[in-house]
Amino acid sequence: YATLRGDVVVAAAASNELSAFGITVGHKNYAAAYATGLLLARRVLKKFDLDEKFKGKEEIDGEEYHVEDEENEQRPFKCILDVGLRRTCVGHRMWGALKGAVDGGLHIPHSTKNFPGFKPAEEKGQEGEYDAEAHKDRIFGNHVKEYMEMLQEEDPTKYEAHFSKFIAEG
Repeated sequence: YATLRGDVVVAAAASNELSAFGITVGHKNYAAAYATGLLLARRVLKKFDLDEKFKGKEEIDGEEYHVEDEENEQRPFKCILDVGLRRTCVGHRMWGALKGAVDGGLHIPHSTKNFPGFKPAEEKGQEGEYDAEAHKDRIFGNHVKEYMEMLQEEDPTKYEAHFSKFIAEG
């Protein structure tokens, strides 16, 4: 939150912390960003004793979720995403972190327009289309799995060089 002296950090999470939760490799992809956002949400809610009131999403399905839509006697913890100077490209990892934080129980105003699986309208005045299944595939890292399988078949040497840590972990 902002003060006259500057911003105050309430909680932080980094993808390298995922090793403590069993995710030992692949800390730079969309799935890791989602898990980091989820970790951050739970830390923030626990710090303010809201972790029992706002459980977040029980099942990861890629569907749009807003914690403020749930019935609760208390308003949810509201955050604003500040991307700074980073470009806001569709499908970027930062949207994975946002989705993880939202699914974790934080109220962060957002739309699905920047999530993977969103197709903009073809004509003016029409609504865009959001494919939650495509977003779910990104969250679970299926794009990485498919790339690994393709590379293993087509270029085993490049596969071993690119995914040496994955191979070493089994």
